Amino acid sequence: MVKLYELPELPYSYDALEPHISKEQLQIHHDKHHQAYVDAANGILKMMAEARDKGTDFDIKAKAKELSFNVSGHQLHKLFWNNMGPASEYGGEPTGKIAEYIDKTFGSFERFKKEFSQTAITTEGSGWAVLVMCKNTDRLFILQYEKHNVNLVPRWTPLLVLDVWEHAYYLDYKNVRPDFVEAFWNIINWDEVNKRLEGWLNCKI
Repeated sequence: MVKLYELPELPYSYDALEPHISKEQLQIHHDKHHQAYVDAANGILKMMAEARDKGTDFDIKAKAKELSFNVSGHQLHKLFWNNMGPASEYGGEPTGKIAEYIDKTFGSFERFKKEFSQTAITTEGSGWAVLVMCKNTDRLFILQYEKHNVNLVPRWTPLLVLDVWEHAYYLDYKNVRPDFVEAFWNIINWDEVNKRLEGWLNCKI
């Protein structure tokens, strides 16, 4: 029996991020788009298992690429949901270890916010803005992940991710991506970012 992926429940209600992300936008994004990545990844895993059991061949190149795309989409969305929370509880400027690293790397939160926002706004087509931690240089980096899995750097753990595919914001913001990026700052769960950072710093690999 192949162990399959499952769509995670949101850690808040569908209307919890309003007015920054509407209930309808969040529900479609989670229930339809994220579910599609889960279903596609599971379908590929089942197909591979059946082919191996029967000793038949399949298009390795195509399926490896599809699996990478869909699993990466699933994992990034899991991070994305947990990156956010109600504006009444979250948003604003970070505290704790992540605040220290932001000051150390960027000089100030305002400079970091500017660079992260521009990274998100200028991502070509569909993709993500991603804040990662590099242990080798003991500093933060902001990356663009094209689609889901292109430009991903192994061993640089994502701390903060922002989905800038149009399906993430089109119902609320039409094609005005900068407005969506600005709204995101009101609902960031910095506690979760700190939790990821502390976990990575304490990891021995």
